[in-house]
Amino acid sequence: MSFLNLNKKLFVIFGLANKKSVACAIGKALVTEGAEVIHVVRTEERRKTARKLFPDSHVFVCDVVDENNISRVKGEIASTIGNRKINGLVHSIAFANYSEGMKPFHETLKADFLQALDISCFSLVAICNQFKNMLAETASVITISISTTRMAAENYGYMAPIKAALESSLCFLAKSFSKFSQVRFNAVCAGLLKTSASAGIPGYIDSYLFAEKVIPRNKGVKTAEVADLAAFLLSERSSGINAQNIVVDAGMAINYFDSDIISRVVD
Repeated sequence: MSFLNLNKKLFVIFGLANKKSVACAIGKALVTEGAEVIHVVRTEERRKTARKLFPDSHVFVCDVVDENNISRVKGEIASTIGNRKINGLVHSIAFANYSEGMKPFHETLKADFLQALDISCFSLVAICNQFKNMLAETASVITISISTTRMAAENYGYMAPIKAALESSLCFLAKSFSKFSQVRFNAVCAGLLKTSASAGIPGYIDSYLFAEKVIPRNKGVKTAEVADLAAFLLSERSSGINAQNIVVDAGMAINYFDSDIISRVVD
């Protein structure tokens, strides 16, 4: 038996878009450990992509904007797995409308903010509510957040407050689920990554290059490193961890005042 003991365990992953997705990396990490993975993607086009990447996995389509879709896909998955219980859920869903470019935070459009909150945060609550009776007694639920919601990065805009709401929601989910189960809820809070979703953030590449200089090892965080942490949190080995935000940033947060970076700015 491997340390994580994920062999033949069943996991449902929401959010795979392509091979660079965090959801894809998590799926690969779980499959490597012998787990069975079900993917839920947003569109039919992404279903084709997911089937190529995970030919042995069931893939379902669900746009979480409509809660009826979440209810539908729950039924479809239930019909597929029968009486089996789900050992873990992965929520790797986020969306922000940057189509008009970046605005000062105080000029954020209400419609954009609420749309991002709905898709990036409330979808976790809705998914957990729909799947609650399908989860194993000691199942683990994880979501993907960012390394800090307290850093006012101008090019990330209103998404940091959205992620803060997501992280707060974990505490309330953990509390409410504790009334009838031992299901755990945690966030993997990743540093800057090379993903297709990140590429859509204005100025992201410059931020990524800066992060590589700040990180003590001078190399950015790899998506596989995020996936490894996710696999651990989905396993029984993390049974004592609940309602926590676990940072994986390769030490970036300790090194903002690196002497080399300071000298480049002040000289």
